[in-house]
Order: sequence, then structure tokens, then C-alpha cells
Amino acid sequence: MHQEPALLELLGLLDPTPAPGRDDAEHGALEEHREHREHEECFLGRPPLERTSPVYGGLVAAQALAAAGRTVPGGLPVHAVHCSFVRPGLPTASFDHRVDRVKTTPSFATRRVRTTQRGREVFALTASFHRPEPGLAHQEPMPAVPDPEGLPTYEERLTKAFGEAVAPLGKPYETRFVGTLSFDAEQDPALVSSRTRVWVRIRGEAPGGGEPLLHACLLVYVCDVTMLETVAVRHGVSWFHATARSLDYTVWIHRPFRADDWLLCAHETPVASGGRGLVLGRVFTRDGVLVATLAQEGLLRVSGDRADAG
Repeated sequence: MHQEPALLELLGLLDPTPAPGRDDAEHGALEEHREHREHEECFLGRPPLERTSPVYGGLVAAQALAAAGRTVPGGLPVHAVHCSFVRPGLPTASFDHRVDRVKTTPSFATRRVRTTQRGREVFALTASFHRPEPGLAHQEPMPAVPDPEGLPTYEERLTKAFGEAVAPLGKPYETRFVGTLSFDAEQDPALVSSRTRVWVRIRGEAPGGGEPLLHACLLVYVCDVTMLETVAVRHGVSWFHATARSLDYTVWIHRPFRADDWLLCAHETPVASGGRGLVLGRVFTRDGVLVATLAQEGLLRVSGDRADAG
């Protein structure tokens, strides 16, 4: 990949050098992987700077997609990413991404990635790459929503919901919700809805210019954090009374975009059953171009008197 340094630097994607504070054993493992990577197609991702447990699934998915993309010749853009979250990731161990070159042609490439930590599989990804060609084209229109600049930040929304100031969360992305948050719906059942609308973007300017693989990785990263909120809003349950974990996550990319520009995620949840909730989403640029479609199923566990929330 021509923009490999950008993939290495941003959000810890596929760091090929030991991070400060690693012990000698892990340093040796990194060196061994670097020596054999060309033959084994094995890539390393460093653990996140945030040492929360479990590791945010969007980070693992973005690293795995970057690993897959770095084995694809000719700059074929990714158009489909299918993720399975096998086990929660540990915040203190590197990720070992092993890439299987399933198919490579001038127009298509398919890659499978198996991600492990300390020898245990935690994640699996299949990615398909395709060179765009002439053909039919259409799209659904973007929902009518306010521009992001006129909306409060997520921290400002939390401050209003909690009645006390919430300090900046320090995330590498920004979110601006258009309507109801789960905290709002828990306090006022009249606000319950099966749909959410949220503007997202990566903070600052992404390195590497408009390199498509980088922005695809960033989209996979940031959209994972927005989707299961829709199920919580539908049932009027806040994250004070629920936990959620991604099980399966799919992203179809239709057109080029920049993840450091505002993107509108329009989500809806058609069903929740058996402790799992399904969310479908569409991603638009601010000028109305549909650039991606999303699907995610998550495990949601509700505690206390909210367990039977309808």
C-alpha cells in the first residue's frame, strides 16, 4: 500500500515496532513476526492506549481490515467487510492478524483474517475488494436532519441528561446525535424510537490524504460505536442499566468518502430477541451521497427492574 505509514500511525493500526513499556518477551515476538510476515502474511496490531476491558471491537475490526488491505495488489478498493467477534479482546496484549489470500484477480480480491491474542482467536473478518466498473446506479435519499455544527456535542447531551457537567471524553472521533439518546428515552418513554440519527467524524485531518483503505478502516472503527444505541433507545434503557457487545458487524462501501468529514449515520432496529438486537444503518456524506450500508447484531444484557423493558 502506498499510504502504509498512515495505516501504521493512526489509532494503533498495525504498528510494526514495539510500543514503550513492552517486556522483552513481547519485543522478541514482534521481531519474530516481522521477520516471517512476508511468508506467513501475519501482521501485528498494538493494543489500544485506553486500557479499558474489553477492547473496543471497532479497533480490532479496523486493524484486521488494514491487514487484509495491505495484501491486495493494484489498489483495489474494499466494498464489503464481514466481522465476527469471537471473544472479548484483552487491553494489555497485541493482536496477531493472519491474512489468507482467498482470491486475487485483476478485478476482485477476497481476504480472510483470523485475529488472535496470546494464541486464542478473538475475531474473524472476511473482506472483498472490487475495481469499480460502469453499471446501474441509484440510491435512497438522505433523511432531512439539521447540520452537525448546530447540534450539541455528545458530552453536552450527557451534561443535560445527568444535570451535571461531563468533561470531554477524549475520544478520537466526534458524534452529534440528532434526536433521542438512550438516557433521554429512559427518563421519558414518549421519546422511545426504533430510529436514531447521528453525525460522526474522526477528529482532525486523517494522515495520508484520501487513501481509500485508510478511510474505510476509520469508517469501520467509528460506526461500530453508534449502532447498538438504537436498540437501547427503542426500549428506553440507558447504559446505566444495560451492557452491549458486538457479535456480528457488516459494512458495505458503495462510494469514496472521507472519514474526517461529517458523515450521517441513519440507523433503525427492526428486531430484538433472545438477548440480541439487530441494527441496520445507512451512511451519507453531508451533501446526501449514500456511501455505505451497515448491519450489526449485538448482545444486550439489561439489569434490575429494566430487564423487561418493552
